[in-house]
Amino acid sequence: MSSQPRRAFLGMSHTPLYGLNPLEPQVEADLRQGIARAREEVLKFAPELIVLVGPDHYNGFFNALMPPLCIGSQATAVGDYLTPSGALNVDEAAALGLAEWLMEHDFDLALSRRMEVDHGFSQVLQFIWGDGMKTPPLVPIFMNAVAQPGIPRLRRCLQLGREMGRFLDTLPQRTLLIGSGGLSHEPPVPTLAHPDPAVRERITLRHKPTQADRDAKTERVKAAGMALARGDSDMKPLNPAWDQHWMEALASGRLDALAQEREDLIEQEAGLSAHESKTWLIARGALPSDRALPCPLRHYQAIPVLIAGYGILFLHDA
Repeated sequence: MSSQPRRAFLGMSHTPLYGLNPLEPQVEADLRQGIARAREEVLKFAPELIVLVGPDHYNGFFNALMPPLCIGSQATAVGDYLTPSGALNVDEAAALGLAEWLMEHDFDLALSRRMEVDHGFSQVLQFIWGDGMKTPPLVPIFMNAVAQPGIPRLRRCLQLGREMGRFLDTLPQRTLLIGSGGLSHEPPVPTLAHPDPAVRERITLRHKPTQADRDAKTERVKAAGMALARGDSDMKPLNPAWDQHWMEALASGRLDALAQEREDLIEQEAGLSAHESKTWLIARGALPSDRALPCPLRHYQAIPVLIAGYGILFLHDA
């Protein structure tokens, strides 16, 4: 194998409350340092292509038609919370090539010609490349993490990652795989079990929220984070032990064992939205997955006020 890495993995949590809810000075300093180190490692790797796997929070995908997985040949960020809006630099040929490859290898993924994404995609791009999101060419892959029963299972996520890796073996570009999401957290994302018919309708039919709707949602999520930090919330608390277990399995190459864990334990131990962590498993699976890889960055903080078990993991294949 060449001493120069040809493929790298970045697992990175996202939180819409970054910059909105106040942080203790040392917590904020540590978080800024972790993000800065992620930026440094990615820019040093200098990817020529990015494959970004992320979730949505009822901004681009709705229950009227919720695919478990979807590749975008074009994508636009909606600009929710403090993240930027605008077109992503999608490599349409690579996206369609990956879709074709996966169809030929028994993965029937959806394809969006006009994907809309939210902070689940755009925040990591913003943190690394700035508000303009002037990124290298990328392929966006949506993974449903909120709407049961169509949340991809662990073993399928690993199978998908490995098949993506085989496709990338056919390309010349130095490629960064990003998994954006997780780790443990259970923010107030509604489900179809919600008692209010209006809420169920809102997460079923595609719509464009008004600015007043966005502002109200932001205030609800901010208040939820403050309540969790005070300890007077009925939301599931963060689970640093689960988060560290997840990160260790990915770093050490114990992906097959991770993929055999019980699906129900994710929600029980880490929260309803911890399924987002599967974006990391998909992306990590595209690198050699049976052994530990060089790991120049591993960062973790449990930050209740941001409703985030916040992790950053950077690996490469050299």
